[in-house]
Amino acid sequence: MPIHPTAIVDPAASIHPEAEIGPFCVIGAEVEIGAGTRLMAHMYVEGPTIVGEDNVFYPYSSIGAASQDLKYRGERAFTRIGNRNSIREFVTIHRGTVGGGLYTTIGDDCLIMTYAHVAHDCQIGNHVILGNSVGLSGHVTVDDWADVSPYSGVHQFCRIGRHAFVGPYSVIKQDVMPYSLTSVQPEVQVYGANSIGLTRRGFGKASIEALQTAMRLLTRSGLNTSQAVDRIRAEVPMAPEVEVLLDFIASSERGVIKG
Repeated sequence: MPIHPTAIVDPAASIHPEAEIGPFCVIGAEVEIGAGTRLMAHMYVEGPTIVGEDNVFYPYSSIGAASQDLKYRGERAFTRIGNRNSIREFVTIHRGTVGGGLYTTIGDDCLIMTYAHVAHDCQIGNHVILGNSVGLSGHVTVDDWADVSPYSGVHQFCRIGRHAFVGPYSVIKQDVMPYSLTSVQPEVQVYGANSIGLTRRGFGKASIEALQTAMRLLTRSGLNTSQAVDRIRAEVPMAPEVEVLLDFIASSERGVIKG
């Protein structure tokens, strides 16, 4: 177990023999770190926190610290991070609260860039990218393969759907539809399906065209959301991705961004 002599590791921490703890890291009690995970240097991890395998944490990131939520009263809450994530410099990830199910969760294969903040009770899926200085408020959900560009902020309780792309400097106050390309120019708008990202990930032409048609009905037809959904069900081929889009809209509590 390569632990640098300047690192401070609580005896109650559980560090896999194949993990690496670099210089000046501080690892608290009830921290579990899996095989192949590397903490490069000057890292702070507070428990209870569970970290999986083959992650890389760059210097000066802080993981598992108590929530900034003023309602937090020190209840026992957790941070859980999956496998093969890259957590860059100065990233902060706070643990959960009783009001959000007690867990802040990061999935697998995510890239969280410098200065990004993941607040209490956020649920981040797999293959997610959070750009530089992205700020997620509490209780935000980011589904698989979503990409949030630098300097964007997301309001508490908002959801970002799978394969969505959020452009830089966006202020997100409602749910972002799955598969959408949503950005601010200078106001937040939807510009259609995230066709480039979907093509790169192997989605078929028919599915992308169906999503583009659905997005046009939602954002450019002049119809309200309910009317647009009815038109989509009547006119657009029901590819599985279109069903995901409609289910997401139906379950939205804050409404979705349409521009």
